[in-house]
Amino acid sequence: MSKLFILAAVAILAYKWITGRWPWEKKISTRQQAIFKARTLLGIKAGANRSDIIAAHKRLVAMVHPDRGGTNQQVHEANAARDLLIDELPREVPGNDQEPK
Repeated sequence: MSKLFILAAVAILAYKWITGRWPWEKKISTRQQAIFKARTLLGIKAGANRSDIIAAHKRLVAMVHPDRGGTNQQVHEANAARDLLIDELPREVPGNDQEPK
């Protein structure tokens, strides 16, 4: 019985070493990781709307603009974060503001 336990422990450690995560950990997609990093960079929560995203982006760009001691790379990262989060918002259907007859 102890041999089986040791074999299982070695297999789990090998899995962690090869994949970089434990077998029971949920795998998060690359896009979800990028969205999380974008929200963190802009300092907004998951339920943010378009105006919240744009306001956070303006605040960040004001701080990292090259004229204020930042770099072009930081501005590009802020722009990419804004674009990604706006792209994730639900699409509005145009002409849907009338009630059905």
